[in-house]
Amino acid sequence: MNDVIIIGAGPAGLSAALTLGRMHRETVLLDAGSGRNAPAAAVHNLLLGEGLAPAELRRRAREQLAPYPSVRVVDAEVSEVAPGARFAVTLATGERVTARRLLLATGVRDELPPVEGLAERWGRSVFHCPYCHGFEVTGRRVVVLGGGPARARLAVQLRRSFADDVVLCAGGPPGLDDATAAVVAAHGIAVREEPVLRLDDDAVVLAAGDDDGDSIAADAVFVPTTVRQRAPFAADLGCALLPDGAVEVDEFGRTSVPGVYAAGDLAHRATLPMPVSAVVAAMAAGTVAAAMLDQDLLAADTGLPDLLAAAR
Repeated sequence: MNDVIIIGAGPAGLSAALTLGRMHRETVLLDAGSGRNAPAAAVHNLLLGEGLAPAELRRRAREQLAPYPSVRVVDAEVSEVAPGARFAVTLATGERVTARRLLLATGVRDELPPVEGLAERWGRSVFHCPYCHGFEVTGRRVVVLGGGPARARLAVQLRRSFADDVVLCAGGPPGLDDATAAVVAAHGIAVREEPVLRLDDDAVVLAAGDDDGDSIAADAVFVPTTVRQRAPFAADLGCALLPDGAVEVDEFGRTSVPGVYAAGDLAHRATLPMPVSAVVAAMAAGTVAAAMLDQDLLAADTGLPDLLAAAR
């Protein structure tokens, strides 16, 4: 009998598999393929992994699982997850695997703004996270798309840390209070209200009625994305979700459903305003969840006290 099934082989799932393998826990790691950061040229802000291509990072991680015979990696999509005395996972291949515990590490996907030319440049010159891609635009011409305080805050952050030339293309009235508008102006950030028509290789083209308006030179464009769960399994199992659509977990990675854990950018604690979308954070969450899974199973197998019971 398997101890744990991990659905998702991104940074969180891989890290969890390593921890469980080192504890000789019978673990099945299910990998459906490339994840959220696949379009990016490189992973950043990751100590010892700085600049690696996402696919290379995954390859190295899987290679490092090889010495742990209790970990089985299966390249297959999951079609169904069923609860019960044992969790049953049906693969698209028809294979059915069961385990005593389940770790969801399926991640999320980004829905991009419907702007012509944007999707083709996603991960190359179009980004969303200053911590992942800000340093690479140092000294370049930067455009921030979208209005409201959060987009203005990002524009100021990019101007302070990386670029002298930052334009906020709000696509309409920027929706800023007087104090925020004053900070934006004090940092020399131009605000444009015309709709964004399309992205070219080195410019953001604004609309003037039905025609092209001004072209704003841009080496990098930062856009807001709508984040969606990549897989339906948390909802299928009845896990509590937060208002932003993320799976609610406690500090140990436990969901509201006994025996089901979650790690990575699909989940966060209710005390945080959002998931931390960083490879290193996903790895850390996977390690913590795996260690707590091991403790959970240890208590179940031996009759020792449940160390986590008081945290419920």
